[in-house]
Amino acid sequence: MKGIFINGVISAVLATVASIIYFHIYQTTLDTHFNKIINIGSITGATFFWCMLITMGYALLFKFKKQNLNPWLNVLIAILSFASIISPISMTLPLDLESPELFPGLVVPMHFFPALAFFCISPFFIRQQTAE
Repeated sequence: MKGIFINGVISAVLATVASIIYFHIYQTTLDTHFNKIINIGSITGATFFWCMLITMGYALLFKFKKQNLNPWLNVLIAILSFASIISPISMTLPLDLESPELFPGLVVPMHFFPALAFFCISPFFIRQQTAE
């Protein structure tokens, strides 16, 4: 069980770092400023939340010895990641904001970073967990 939580924390850190780097590159490259709406604190909080939610799902599967449901949990995580982009796409931004049409391009990719990080890191830790 410890391997799953280590996987969750490492994937949360990696996804957060990737999101913050993407945030800075996007805003610098396109000369946009969405700091009133999204900032490093909100990025960090949301990324850690989603990674810990994924971790809890995996931990529950291992606790109840239902590892054969891992593929279905992965599908659910992918569906939830896609469903979560509805919010930023439908968001109404303040009128004084310059280039509001660029906002979805900033935040939509970040919705996939937690799942991507978790899935990339999990073979290193989940395999160890099943051997215990």
